[in-house]
Amino acid sequence: MIAIIDYQMGNLRSVQKAFEHVGYTPQITSHPADLERAEKIVLPGVGAFEDAMSELRRRDLVQPIKDAIAAGKPFLGICLGLQLLFEVSYEGGRHEGLGVFPGEVVRFNLPREYKVPHMGWNQARIVRQTPFLNDIADGAHFYFVHSYYVVPRDPQLMALEVDYGHPFCAAIGRKHLFATQFHPEKSQADGLKILRNFAEYSAAR
Repeated sequence: MIAIIDYQMGNLRSVQKAFEHVGYTPQITSHPADLERAEKIVLPGVGAFEDAMSELRRRDLVQPIKDAIAAGKPFLGICLGLQLLFEVSYEGGRHEGLGVFPGEVVRFNLPREYKVPHMGWNQARIVRQTPFLNDIADGAHFYFVHSYYVVPRDPQLMALEVDYGHPFCAAIGRKHLFATQFHPEKSQADGLKILRNFAEYSAAR
């Protein structure tokens, strides 16, 4: 089972429909026990970092998420679901995240000609290949909607990089985990390839 975590942040149905489009039927759930049973886990999200962490804590989902990642279950974070994996965000103050990876979430500080939020299609460079990028060409375009981005302390985490005023991390990858700042469910053919790669990924590789 692929479990999509429901914590009232974002359009979960659009992620579910995208997986269905590539031949899989994930389950939307907010129950910790379902995460223990799931073979793969997706953490999507749109909205404020502080609210997201509050909801994850309220639903007792923080430790099950950490346990699943530590156990080596294939894990996909999307947009806010990427940012939550890091230690701290400075969105509306200073807020602690899940702390799976060292690093922080910061706001774009750009010249006036750059609009914030960064919204629309942008071209990504492959920094480090992972199985989740199989059949994705260097220079593929993905769809973004965000004002904040992650700064991993370990540069080896970065899988994709994008330029918007300056280079920033568009995706991270480590073994069984992949997380994107963009929305694969809104990124047409290449986004669907990433979702298919995730659904087909075997942690035994």
